[in-house]
Amino acid sequence: MYKFPDGFLWGTSTSGPQSEGIEQGDGKGMSNWDYWFSIAPEKFHHQVGPDRTSTFYKNYKEDIELLEQTGHTTFRPSIQWSRLIPEGVGAINPKAVEFYREVFKRINDKGIKLMVNLYHFDLPYALQAKGGWENKETVYAFRDYAAKCFELFGDLVDTWFTFNEPIVPVEAGYLGEFHYPAKVDLKAAIQVAYNTQLASSLAVEACHRLNPAHRISVILNLTPAYPRSDSSEDLKAARIAELFQAKSFLDPSVNGYYPEELVEIIKAHDLLPDYTSEELDVIRENTVDFLGVNYYQPLRVQAPEDSADSEDAANDVAGPTNLDYYFEQYVMPGRKINPHRGWEIYEPGVYDIAMMIKEDYGNIEWILTENGMGVEGEEKFKQDGVIQDDYRIEFIEDHLKVLHQAIEDGANCHGYMLWTFVDCWSWLNAYKNRYGLVELNLETQERTIKKSGHWFKTLSQNNGF
Repeated sequence: MYKFPDGFLWGTSTSGPQSEGIEQGDGKGMSNWDYWFSIAPEKFHHQVGPDRTSTFYKNYKEDIELLEQTGHTTFRPSIQWSRLIPEGVGAINPKAVEFYREVFKRINDKGIKLMVNLYHFDLPYALQAKGGWENKETVYAFRDYAAKCFELFGDLVDTWFTFNEPIVPVEAGYLGEFHYPAKVDLKAAIQVAYNTQLASSLAVEACHRLNPAHRISVILNLTPAYPRSDSSEDLKAARIAELFQAKSFLDPSVNGYYPEELVEIIKAHDLLPDYTSEELDVIRENTVDFLGVNYYQPLRVQAPEDSADSEDAANDVAGPTNLDYYFEQYVMPGRKINPHRGWEIYEPGVYDIAMMIKEDYGNIEWILTENGMGVEGEEKFKQDGVIQDDYRIEFIEDHLKVLHQAIEDGANCHGYMLWTFVDCWSWLNAYKNRYGLVELNLETQERTIKKSGHWFKTLSQNNGF
């Protein structure tokens, strides 16, 4: 029997833009995702856009009942900035205030611990049109949006997150083409990352000032960077990958300052963001109260074919245009794989994250806020009307065994949250991969608890398995 500490939290995470949907006359403004779908629907799987998410806005009463039926003791949704403040600044949408207050009150009435995230990749398009996160105006608009949330909902919510995986819009929007504005510009990416961190720190300040008893955090995908080999080149590549992809937000969020090595790397090619000493003071003085940690798969890296140590690279006055200048992805032969999604499954990553937090970050309190298994074509596992997702149960158990060991070894982890509750829409992939404890019928919007959902309730009731 794997027993977890008393008070350990069991639940799931979701997001507003992936679950709420859009109802005629709901007052929601256009987000970056709404805009991108309007101009390039072909980029979205089966051309299913953000207007056709899992209708939580319409069906939240039933969904909150299902939270209880699947054993939730905690739940992490997000507020859509573009729903609450349609233009990003200015007028508040009263229908959004009514909706979120009703949702939060119902969840509280169930005795479910509510943790609310402020930003899950969704920017009001009115701000994107003015430069988005490249523009400092967006930083202060976010601060004001966060403060408004604390004022409007602070009597119902006492635990907050600023951003979910803030490195992802940086990588996917400014180093790849998976999020809008889908451009490759390393200097812009670094400015966006810095501006996002500053916005997070300003929100922490506002939370502590307005509601001193409330707690606030950030959610980071702290995927360990594992080198291909013990060669000095591969070890360096892994270290730099970790600096960019984890420590660029982890260190300023928890410690209040950026890693010196990271600063030196970006300074070497004149990539430092526009910043002021006063802004660095804000970051230093407003660190998080705990951490949210997402983990799905490891990051395996190798030295780039044209190593940054090479003579040619040293003489490259143009400098890097992307992170593959410093490291490249490595596909490890013989890795354990999720055959339904294509991602590597590597449970020891949870332990490695836990020990890193314990040893390098003062053993700050944390919650595993996302972990999960996406499955394409999941309907083929349906028997007698219920999806028999034993593979998902096994996936969760295998990760929980490692998490349990980490807690035994001193990790300060206080909860486990699966992604996700009801099958939800997922950015460019739409409904291609299903993650939920509850199946969603796209045609009828009918919800049906999967085998894993019934199992999860037993897990929660027993505080272990």
